[in-house]
Amino acid sequence: MFTDTGSVKNVAIIGASTDRRKFGNKAVRAFLQQGYEVFPVNPRAEMIEGLTVCKSIADVPVRPQMVSVYLPPEVLLSLLPEIAAKGCAELWLNPGTESAAVLAECERLGLNVMQACSIVGVGLNAASF
Repeated sequence: MFTDTGSVKNVAIIGASTDRRKFGNKAVRAFLQQGYEVFPVNPRAEMIEGLTVCKSIADVPVRPQMVSVYLPPEVLLSLLPEIAAKGCAELWLNPGTESAAVLAECERLGLNVMQACSIVGVGLNAASF
């Protein structure tokens, strides 16, 4: 579970997807279901689950309390400085997003990393989406 679920009120989902079969979409629906303000991030989409999509983490209109990532490690690695510059209380690396290089860069940038499924972290079963 999240380290302090009472204080997490919004989330940016990097790698949010229009494809309802993908975890980047399932996460959007899971967080919405749990009452979070969700900011989907995808440079190629306009709308996801009725939400306007941010093209990058820099375009998210608030400092997200949580960032949940659904990207391959080689793509994520280049985005970590932008995530750190935006700031967040927790960076959730969902299964398949982490690598030794990603973890080392997160540590160097001082990011508070959680290596786990954020859908499970919010108290839901990813298989139910």
